[in-house]
Amino acid sequence: MRPILKKRQINKSTLTLLQGDITNETTDAIVNAANSSLMGGGGVDGAIHRAGGGAILEECKDIRAKQGNLPTGKAVITTGGNLKAKYVIHTVGPIWHGGNQGEAELLKSAYLESLKMAVANNCSSITFPSISTGVYGYPKEKAAPIALETVIDFLKTDVRIKEVRFVLFDSQTFAAYNQALLILEERDDF
Repeated sequence: MRPILKKRQINKSTLTLLQGDITNETTDAIVNAANSSLMGGGGVDGAIHRAGGGAILEECKDIRAKQGNLPTGKAVITTGGNLKAKYVIHTVGPIWHGGNQGEAELLKSAYLESLKMAVANNCSSITFPSISTGVYGYPKEKAAPIALETVIDFLKTDVRIKEVRFVLFDSQTFAAYNQALLILEERDDF
């Protein structure tokens, strides 16, 4: 079992930060930092599609046939396929264009819509990656506070999700989230 690197209690929920591979998570749902086509791609998206198998892609094709591309900041849900998680919540984060084109609001929406989708599907636990900080270029040190504040604010008012994990792929991303969490703790945002 890998070590838990950071754990905090928020209301009646647990928030955990750890470094690892999101495809190994056992929470009810994992979040896929998807592209708008929902057809898989690189990074987290590609890893989830590979590990989860064809059932995820087939459901994504059905969703796309009904509604077209998934808009930035929105979320949809599919089976977890071969993953340990029951569901995959696909969300599209913003591409970084310097921070003056609504990126922060769209990133917040991606996290919030994912949480709402989890609640709507009776999930009591969810795991997030760091949305938009890979090929979409969102600076990790700017994305981490938005992600954490959005999740913490949600957990303060909605007790249906008992556990939220951030599984961060590399040490730099973990460090950015750990630093953001320390700043929030200093501000006493719990």
